[in-house]
Parts: sequence; C-alpha cells; structure tokens
Amino acid sequence: MVPLSNLLAFAVAAAVLIAVPGPSVLFVIGRSLALGRRGGLLSVLGNALGMVPQIAAVALGVGVALAQSVLLFSIVKFAGAAYLVFLGIQAIRHRGRSTTAAGPSRSASAFRVLRQGVIVGATNPKSLVFFVAVLPQFVEYSAGGIPLQLAVLGAVFLLIALVSDSVWALAAGTARQWFARSPKRISTLSTTGGAMMIALGGTLALTGTKN
Repeated sequence: MVPLSNLLAFAVAAAVLIAVPGPSVLFVIGRSLALGRRGGLLSVLGNALGMVPQIAAVALGVGVALAQSVLLFSIVKFAGAAYLVFLGIQAIRHRGRSTTAAGPSRSASAFRVLRQGVIVGATNPKSLVFFVAVLPQFVEYSAGGIPLQLAVLGAVFLLIALVSDSVWALAAGTARQWFARSPKRISTLSTTGGAMMIALGGTLALTGTKN
C-alpha cells in the first residue's frame, strides 16, 4: 500500500497541477459553454472514466511502452485531437438548435455526451505522459504491490480532478444560463465553446511530438 506520507505528497502535487488550467479544463469549459451545466458535468465524468484505462495501463506496465513508442503515441495523440475538432465542429453546427441554456444538454442524450467524454479522456496524450512520468515517483518500492500503489495514486488523481473540473463545469454552465437570455448571445456562446474545442484539438496535434 502507498505510505500515507507519499499519498499526501502526491495529493498536494496533483491538486496544484490540476488547478492550473490544461487540456481537460479547457475541454470541460468548452463543453459547458456549448451544452450547459448538465452536459459539462457529464463530460467531466466521462473524461475521468476515459483516464481509467490509462491508469490501468501504467499500473500494469503497458503505459511506458505506449508513451515511448513514437507510432502508438502519435496514433493516440492525433486520434484525440481529431475527435476534439469533430466535437467542436458539431457544437458550432448545432448552435442554433436551441434558444435556452438547458436545451442542448437535454436534446443530447446523457449516454452520448458521457461516451464523448470517455473518448476524449482515453485519447488525451498529456494525461498518459503525466501518469507515466509522475505516478512512479510516489511509489514506495520496498513496500511491494507496485501495480496496486500506482492504481491508488491514479484514483486519488481522478478524485481531485473530478472535484476541480466539476467546479469549472458549473461555473461555465452558470455563465451560459445568464447568456441564454438572448438567443443571439447563446448562439455565440455555443460557437465559442466549439471554437475552444477545435483550438484545443489543434494544439494537442501540434505539441508534444515525440522525437
């Protein structure tokens, strides 16, 4: 089991890193602006669920091979980037379907929104690199049970991320409700959310190239 001191140190480090807006936060904000609070929270949950396979891969030793393989890493990176661009385009295309803040999130099935979040989380190369590089540093190798320790650390990270990203989703979703008083403004806001996802997808595709 992970020693308490290591667990607390990791929790502090994870909280600091998560507090700095990154791809997951930008994704959640973009989704919340496009779909409202419900859609944003479902995206938060889906994004976290999507990172579970990454943590499992790291715990089982597969994550290192994936992160170090130029071909596999590039496939994951470009697949995730392309999917984010696709979601952004969809948000912009459907921006005029509703004139209320809750409309888009109700029209989109909960399962579909959740599934989209899972795909984004699973194909986020930055989170994979983070898990491979950071989790092992807080493992107590003399205590044994390395895969279990890595899984526990990953679970702590996901718990903190869920809380932090949910705050962002609620804040962005609340802002959307205020803008919803005007059909024109809500259409513009949905376009903004879509543009954020497209920009994020482009950024992920152009950065983090493995040499």
